[in-house]
Amino acid sequence: MSEYVFLFRANQADQREHMGTPERAQASMGAWLTWIRELEAKGHLKNPGQPLDLAGKVVRGAKKVVTDGPYAESKDMVLGFIIVEARDLAQATELSMGCPMLGGSGSVEIRPVAKYPA
Repeated sequence: MSEYVFLFRANQADQREHMGTPERAQASMGAWLTWIRELEAKGHLKNPGQPLDLAGKVVRGAKKVVTDGPYAESKDMVLGFIIVEARDLAQATELSMGCPMLGGSGSVEIRPVAKYPA
């Protein structure tokens, strides 16, 4: 089994839509907990990760240009991550399909964790 990082991305409007009121936040968190517990029960959850604050900066290039972040070029924000174990990238991709973020305009980026010799 290999490890994969799921990076959760959404724009501010989508994040407000799902977390903007206590009722919506509770429903959203319930869906997340259900999905995370399912991954854990099936032995795929390696690390539950952490939600990330919406503030941040991005430093780019040799000139070390600092911009407001944590946004990709489309103003999507990285909201958090988890680490899962899967046979391969195809299975990791399949596991990501249950992510509640995919019910809106959010996305899940699936990245293999690189293995370097010790």
